[in-house]
Amino acid sequence: MKLAVTGKGGSGKTTTSAVLARTLARRGHDVVALDCDSNPNLGISLGVGDDETERLVSMRQALDEGEEEHAPGWDQVLQRFGSDAPDGVRLAVVSRIDNPEPGCL
Repeated sequence: MKLAVTGKGGSGKTTTSAVLARTLARRGHDVVALDCDSNPNLGISLGVGDDETERLVSMRQALDEGEEEHAPGWDQVLQRFGSDAPDGVRLAVVSRIDNPEPGCL
């Protein structure tokens, strides 16, 4: 199952995404949360903390500026640019996914 939460700024997308992700993970689902927002704060809402959220945001900025190489596949995205959040949620802060593998996103 793939879910996307969209809406205008300030409408509660990040909070809704965090609640959905943690609830589904607590119910035994494998959950990967992707923060694609221009102001990525999903890590804070998921409970990974300020420092880890900032680390993930910095990695995304390094990618955008060409200082870091893109990951060649989904597993590498999660391994290199992901973080474990509470309740078994895996979080990654991304700006785009080039050449997604079948079934990805």
